[in-house]
Amino acid sequence: MYSFRPIVFIIYFVVTSIIAQKPVSIDTQDIQIAFIADIHFQDIYGKFSDTDYQGVFNNKTNKFTLLRTMDAQLHSTRIFNENYFALFAALDDMAAKGIKFVALPGDFTDDGQTIHLRGLQQILQTYSSTYDMQFFITTGNHDPVGPFAQESGKSDFMGINGQAQGIYSNSKSSNKNDNKLPNIISEDIKKLGYKGIFSHLKPYGFSPQKNYLFWATPFSNYKADNYTYDKALANAPLEKRMYDIVPGYTIPDASYVVEPTPNVWLLAIDANVYIPKRTTNGNPLNPKNYGSASIGYNNVVTHKKHLLTWIETIANEAKRLNKTLIAFSHYPIIDFNDDASETLKSFFNGNKWQLERVPNEMVAKLLSEAGITVHVGGHMHINDTGIRTFSNEKSIVNIQTPSIAAYIPGYKILKIKPNSTIEVNTITINKIPNFNELFPLYEQEYTFLKENKLPVWNYDILKTNSYKDFTIFHLKELVRLRFLKDDWDSNFKNFMLNISAEELLLLPYLNPEIDLQTMFDNKELYKTDWKTAKDKARMALKKSEFSFHDFEQWTAFDLIFDFYRIRNADILAIDDIGIKQISIYQWLFKNYNLNISKKVTDINRQKLTEFYNAFSKFLNGSPSNNFIIDYKTGKLTKIESK
Repeated sequence: MYSFRPIVFIIYFVVTSIIAQKPVSIDTQDIQIAFIADIHFQDIYGKFSDTDYQGVFNNKTNKFTLLRTMDAQLHSTRIFNENYFALFAALDDMAAKGIKFVALPGDFTDDGQTIHLRGLQQILQTYSSTYDMQFFITTGNHDPVGPFAQESGKSDFMGINGQAQGIYSNSKSSNKNDNKLPNIISEDIKKLGYKGIFSHLKPYGFSPQKNYLFWATPFSNYKADNYTYDKALANAPLEKRMYDIVPGYTIPDASYVVEPTPNVWLLAIDANVYIPKRTTNGNPLNPKNYGSASIGYNNVVTHKKHLLTWIETIANEAKRLNKTLIAFSHYPIIDFNDDASETLKSFFNGNKWQLERVPNEMVAKLLSEAGITVHVGGHMHINDTGIRTFSNEKSIVNIQTPSIAAYIPGYKILKIKPNSTIEVNTITINKIPNFNELFPLYEQEYTFLKENKLPVWNYDILKTNSYKDFTIFHLKELVRLRFLKDDWDSNFKNFMLNISAEELLLLPYLNPEIDLQTMFDNKELYKTDWKTAKDKARMALKKSEFSFHDFEQWTAFDLIFDFYRIRNADILAIDDIGIKQISIYQWLFKNYNLNISKKVTDINRQKLTEFYNAFSKFLNGSPSNNFIIDYKTGKLTKIESK
């Protein structure tokens, strides 16, 4: 397990009195709240309670380990194993910064299984007692996966000698696969519903604590003026927090608001919406009868309208009592693609690349009208900021917190200041001493795949020297193994993977009457066109700060990979890509649009135009690293780097 710092036990006595809430002036010092989303925690050193199976033995650590295969990681948008170490690194960093309040906007475990919830609970308890941290959790589409517990399991845990090992909650849920190893059965791998989540993590916001100054749910029967802990406790049980998603289908809503420190309210929104698949002759208690919650707010506004009413009530109360209200949930409330979603929808030929998760414009409008100024979300594993300003000049800001299980690993700190501003800082998790602890096990997997003539991943990922570099390599392999295959138009993908940077430079000058693929397949036949294009490109370069040499060191795949890096990390990716390379891209995009024929019928030219336009929007989004939010207006100001 990760090495803890020496534990310092602090004994303290808290004397509180319950008094009626009255409007107060906010004259506190800066209050820091960390937001760490999409941890996707899997307890790689956890123990099953109902089987002797311990995982595979790692000679490097002399420990048994429950990990997923590298092949599984490289086909997933999240890392399954090394994020275990990243969580400890992030929490240690928060402790070193003196942060006492930590919010987790969903997907805190990978699928809400007992073994992982138990491990996370122990970690949160340790940091609570050691560093006096308070944690506040809201739900994500991975926890719970559905409103009620359901059988589950995976076929891609790692077994002996690098083979895939199936682990399932019961024999009926286990899949038939080509694994040579017999499946392991443990109920600890079952996906728990709300009841199971609450049983493990109730103290972390889901239920009132004596030190909270205020706590309520959408179903509470009291207000801040007459709040008492006993009243809150009486309203906290899950059975008192139910609503009808449709008539006859009653499920929980885990939303709550809490005042952990004077004058600050954290609004934890449970934006999970599980729409029944069958309402006629369906079983409301059958967990398989509910759809995924991954869509988020587009379904909240249609199927969870009571939340909008409650949010408005809470926002009005916060305003009356002069509280700073910070909303957080798992899902974004504003287009997280820097307003490039419509372009991307055309580029990807539909709702690929998780475009179905983009919230409708009415979501931000409704939440702004309800009184929300600042919202922190996760879900997409990206670093981004979205802002919408309405006719009343009031703005709403959506802060997308990056995941520690993907590129770029990090978390956000919101500093609430006495002058009605909120400073937002992005902290990246770059170096973790033992991030490569599992590499010897991956080497066994690689050897097994190679010896059995099975598809292998790029071994060079095991040569990375830092956790951030590991996440970069993970994204690169994800692009190669999954994104290009699943999302891209196959013809355009093949076109781009066989083109050089210099050829990209020449494209806008080629004869628009002839499609690009024909021009590439018959270069000798069209050599005059290619020569003319190069001459025109040379003239254009003379008016810029670049030369042909600047187009010799990279390929179209590098451009594609950097497209994904910028989308994931926003401005934080520029240090990894390089400022000059970004400038080359910007000039290339602008030059292409200035010179390309407006009568484009060639599909490759059309796709390239859309690709460039989307990439350009990614490079021109709102500040996402360090910035200031005016709490009263929602106006956003970038903090310039020193």
